[in-house]
Amino acid sequence: MSEYINLLIGIAMGLNLLALGSSRLPTLIMAVALQGMALGLMPLLMETEADWRLVLVALATVAGKGLLIPTLLRKAMRAAHIDREVEPFIGFVPSLLLGAGGTIAAVALARSLPLLPEHSGSLLVPGSLASVFTGFVLLIGRAKAISQVCGYLILENGIYLFGLLLIHYTPLMVEAGILLDVTVGVFIIGIIVDRIQRAFDSLDTRKLTALRE
Repeated sequence: MSEYINLLIGIAMGLNLLALGSSRLPTLIMAVALQGMALGLMPLLMETEADWRLVLVALATVAGKGLLIPTLLRKAMRAAHIDREVEPFIGFVPSLLLGAGGTIAAVALARSLPLLPEHSGSLLVPGSLASVFTGFVLLIGRAKAISQVCGYLILENGIYLFGLLLIHYTPLMVEAGILLDVTVGVFIIGIIVDRIQRAFDSLDTRKLTALRE
């Protein structure tokens, strides 16, 4: 099963680069959705004897990250009448180069870490580090609130990947709690996005500097 796990992680790492290099918000949201679904299936491949709780968490992850949250983001995008990131803080080509460099550095760093033998040939650690780095670049390099939410989701996907290293020892309720935290966080961010849109008729977070007490 390790080759299928590495394949899914490789797809997730490729989607990181797609998210960094695209100026279109629908493409960015699609990349986040596909990444969420790919990672949601991984617990089923890592456990040889999957019980109903594991299946439930996997289905909830796929439904939440792959369907529910992207649907909310698309709704916010249509309500704001925007479909493109025009003037990011960090350009798309530099972002893509940063992401590629971060991915290479993550692979190199993972080889030097003292991992368990069962994880030595896995892409779990480099995929996790690359996704966390990608999320940070999107958070600090994009001006639109929706893009920053996508960065937050990719960053959380990296944390989720790292948590899968301990899937044999960590209770499934921890993963379920992480999924719940993400869902609640996105709902809160959705409210903030709505307030930004109503106040400034834009989702450009740079306009928040105009606020005064």
